[in-house]
Amino acid sequence: MLRRLAHVRNWIFDLDNTLYPAKADLFGRIDDRMGAYIQQLLGVDAVEARRIQKGYFVDHGTTLSGLMAVHGVDPHDFLDFVHDIEMDALAEDRRLAQLLARLPGRKLVFTNGDTPYARRVLDRLGLADSFEAIHDIHAAAYVPKPDPQAYAGMIAAFGIDPAESLFAEDMARNLRPAKAIGMATLWINNGSEMGAHGAAPDYIDFETDDVGSWLERLLENEDD
Repeated sequence: MLRRLAHVRNWIFDLDNTLYPAKADLFGRIDDRMGAYIQQLLGVDAVEARRIQKGYFVDHGTTLSGLMAVHGVDPHDFLDFVHDIEMDALAEDRRLAQLLARLPGRKLVFTNGDTPYARRVLDRLGLADSFEAIHDIHAAAYVPKPDPQAYAGMIAAFGIDPAESLFAEDMARNLRPAKAIGMATLWINNGSEMGAHGAAPDYIDFETDDVGSWLERLLENEDD
């Protein structure tokens, strides 16, 4: 498999439910915080807040994008609130850190979250030194994946050639724009909420339920 990806110079990873298992349910805590934020903002009950939240996610790419577009929400205020969670569900992943270090070329995180939150996650996983940079929602000018503009901005920011890149992501729909511009794609199909929404083989090159196991298989014959 490494030979199939010998052209890859840029290894780009989503953060949540990609670099750690979806069963950690870290996003479930964020989900609860988003619901609480919407309840306070709009004066609605929990059921209506969840309906609004999921509707914005589907229609706008992220809940934040919907809140900004419809209600003019300050993104910093929203992100500070929803990311104020404990990280005790995550554990250090030395195996993944070692595997990432063996990958040839650049390693980047491309997330719809923000950098302070991403750094907290990476620190907890023991991956703080594994990535060159984080391209977050602020850097994307609040245009989230899967909008093609988000990918164009990330490519421009780091001088990346898509034809020499692989993108790994748990949300299948976020792989379609990456494939469209020439990236190899890896779907982390680990049961994350709405992860399989829109999944199609025409834009998914590789599939796994665990990124570490996939990297082990990728690198097992690197010295052959």
